Amino acid sequence: MAQIVFSSWGNKIVDNRKVDGEAQAASFKLPVTLDGERPLAAFMGWDGLIVFDPKVSVPAMAAEYMRRVQNLYCCGKCTPGKKGTKVLADLLDGVLSGTTAAADLDQVPQLAELMKNCKCTLCQSATVPVLHAVSHFRDDFLACLSGQTRPRDEVRFIHKYTAPCQDKCPAHIDIPAYIEAIKEYRFDESLEIIRDNMPLPAVCGRVCPHPCETACRRKNVDEPISIMVLKRSASDWEWKHHQPPPMQPKPRKNKKVAVVGAGPAGLTTAYYLALEGYPVTIYEALPEGYGGGMVAVGIPPYRMPRPILQRDIDIISALGVEIIYNTRVGTDISLPELKEKFDAVFLAPGAHRSKPMGVEGEDKGYKGFLRGGIDFLREAYMGKPTGMGKKVVVVGGGNTAIDCVRVALREGAEESVLLYRRSRKEMPADVWEVDGAEEEGVKFEFLVLPTRIIVDENEQVTGVECVRMELGEPDASGRRRPQPVKGSEFVVECDTVIPAIGQDADLSFIPEKMGIDITKWNTVVTRFLPLKDAAGKDLNDSMGNPLSRLLITDHEGVFAGGDAEIGPLTVVACVGNAHRAARVIQRWLEEGKAYLSDEEIMEDILTYLGVYDKNEPVPWLDSAHREHQAEIHGRERASYKNYTEVELGFKDSQAVREAERCLRCYRMAMAAV
Repeated sequence: MAQIVFSSWGNKIVDNRKVDGEAQAASFKLPVTLDGERPLAAFMGWDGLIVFDPKVSVPAMAAEYMRRVQNLYCCGKCTPGKKGTKVLADLLDGVLSGTTAAADLDQVPQLAELMKNCKCTLCQSATVPVLHAVSHFRDDFLACLSGQTRPRDEVRFIHKYTAPCQDKCPAHIDIPAYIEAIKEYRFDESLEIIRDNMPLPAVCGRVCPHPCETACRRKNVDEPISIMVLKRSASDWEWKHHQPPPMQPKPRKNKKVAVVGAGPAGLTTAYYLALEGYPVTIYEALPEGYGGGMVAVGIPPYRMPRPILQRDIDIISALGVEIIYNTRVGTDISLPELKEKFDAVFLAPGAHRSKPMGVEGEDKGYKGFLRGGIDFLREAYMGKPTGMGKKVVVVGGGNTAIDCVRVALREGAEESVLLYRRSRKEMPADVWEVDGAEEEGVKFEFLVLPTRIIVDENEQVTGVECVRMELGEPDASGRRRPQPVKGSEFVVECDTVIPAIGQDADLSFIPEKMGIDITKWNTVVTRFLPLKDAAGKDLNDSMGNPLSRLLITDHEGVFAGGDAEIGPLTVVACVGNAHRAARVIQRWLEEGKAYLSDEEIMEDILTYLGVYDKNEPVPWLDSAHREHQAEIHGRERASYKNYTEVELGFKDSQAVREAERCLRCYRMAMAAV
């Protein structure tokens, strides 16, 4: 609970300016410092005003806030926004110079009401903190007008422009901007905007779990925008029209960077460093033709066609990035050798090791008990023998488990069954992937826990002994904890068992002598900013990691990112993490220190605060249904060796119609430090 001077955040007024006794508390998720050192004096944004330091000049902050909204971000496409922000900015500047009349302050509520008719929400939401400032700090404004007070020069203002969807995207792509470009048939410009933060648009246009859509304000009206498929539309437009990518790297620099792993994180860091002119060499353990890491060997071709993936990789290589395949760091070349040859090293080995299932018999080497889902998928995609029989059981509830049961059918399984210890509702797998598996003929056994592998006299798997489960109280993940039902044991007959309950990075290539710490979750430890709330509690992200991480290890010049740093997550999470790593590496190479920019810290703070409000009332609109991409239906799509892409994307006309549904929900926040 933050102890503050004043807060109107969320229209909940807490005013401690004249409180002699115990101050009122306000509840919101903000740190007390920007970076662990510089205290926050005040915060202003789309949902109100927060003041920590009584000496901060609220009139000066309001004037600067509206000035930046008007000068930097007002699109000028509607009269209320273009004129309203200008009038407000001039009025507030006049307060500071003493040229505004006191009666003019009464225009602020009228202007705020008028600007509710703006084309988008930037200018609308920008009036909220200004109106709160004028309403609750009127005496301060009058004191400025009369010349009794002057703003302090030592306060610095830092702002961040965002949107609910953009904030929720781990790569922080400017989603409203690229959708607006599609709406105007500017597919090339849309793709250019995407590539500012995402070098694998074809990949994330197909396999991203699109957390951005969970924070789309359009769903407060009807359905969220199909943000992921619109990204695919922009990407597909380029190769379908045979357009060469426009990116050109800066002149070559003399400092070199090595990257361990050609997965999404490694490719992303290489891309952004190469654009800045740095020679980058990626060392990849897989053979040539399998660049992309887990995307190449962990996501089925019917979801991510290999030629499309290879095109994204070829574009990165064309910038001057060298990828050395069939080279495992720790075996073919050591990490200390890389550190000796290169000025900086980025560790992004991915998470290619399957977690053990923890059942009796899994370590006996039985025929038909496969090492893990990741290994099974990799061998299937590389054309190697998988060891799979005709009756396949997969254990797990995530996307990898779903991929395994669907691939098993395409590899010739007569029966493919998924066992999961919770209910369908609690499955972490994407709903549409589960639906796809069901359509293809996969069988599901929910609330089931395997306990023992059953084999015959030849040690061939013949079944799995299981116990029924029931759901109890929620655990740390928020899902209800499964508990075994006594006396409910039964057997699922099969000749193949594939555990797919999770994966880890193999970090054995990191020598202990380098002083790089590894967590108990088998991730690389990197430095972070010590952000705390008013109660002294550390601020962590949704995965429990420190909120603002520098991505540099305790060994100078060695950085880490992707699954090996944040834990096994998603392609887009790895991309966002690695893009930041590229910027930090560049600063370290050029300035000799690793740090985050104020804008990056603000980005983290806003994500922690939360930009999307599911309860926000959105003005009435005509409902417009969400466009759905064409898809191949029927069980035949899962026939033997049929890896043809299942989802086919939008037609251009569909993409434009879907883009027209976007509400362009920009917001701006500003902190006084």
